[in-house]
Amino acid sequence: MKKTLALTSPVKKEKGRFLKGLDILTYALTAFLALGCEGFLAFGIEQNIYHCTIKEFNTWQSILHWVLTYIIWGAFAFYVCRSTKKKGYDLFPEKDEKIRPWQWVCIAVGVVVCLISTWIDWNGSKVLTEFKNNGLLLFVFQYIYYFIEVFLVMLIIVCGQKACEVWFGKENIPYGGIIAALTWGMGHWWSKGSLAAGLFTAFCGLVLGSVYLLTNRKAKLTYILLCVIFIL
Repeated sequence: MKKTLALTSPVKKEKGRFLKGLDILTYALTAFLALGCEGFLAFGIEQNIYHCTIKEFNTWQSILHWVLTYIIWGAFAFYVCRSTKKKGYDLFPEKDEKIRPWQWVCIAVGVVVCLISTWIDWNGSKVLTEFKNNGLLLFVFQYIYYFIEVFLVMLIIVCGQKACEVWFGKENIPYGGIIAALTWGMGHWWSKGSLAAGLFTAFCGLVLGSVYLLTNRKAKLTYILLCVIFIL
């Protein structure tokens, strides 16, 4: 009997670890699903109502689209945060560990590389270009949209990181960035209809996941840096 327990106990432990990791990963995929809901809203519902593509929406159609997206994304984000907290998965623990100089250097390099890439991709400042093209009203609503999108991407990174750490143990690999690259990044390939856009976003996902680890998982700082990288 003792031998049987000795043999089965590790198996049960491995199974429990796998299921726990899978459970956490579902929350990363839930955050990604939230992002995907915008596509269903735009292409499956609004396009049929307005009889035009999202690029052809007028000012109020665009604003309504973004407001509806806020509501959907906010509901998903609330669900993920509340459900993980109930299960004892602390997504945003307080970290007192100081960030070392070499970490700041790596963070700075990642931020600069992404900002330069964005500058090249937009032939100048993304912010100024969007402000010029959209005007103040649309600009404000669009950037609220960006801030919420970044939070969902951070949920993908955090949950993906935790899930893979449960499975593989190592904590110094940007698993969350890999998950973000494979989901959010490749999702842009479909939504933008451009492989280049998908690969660029996937690269940003890897950088964002690395930044999360380099900040020693400090939630507020990570979110600010993610906003700088993605929005600017």
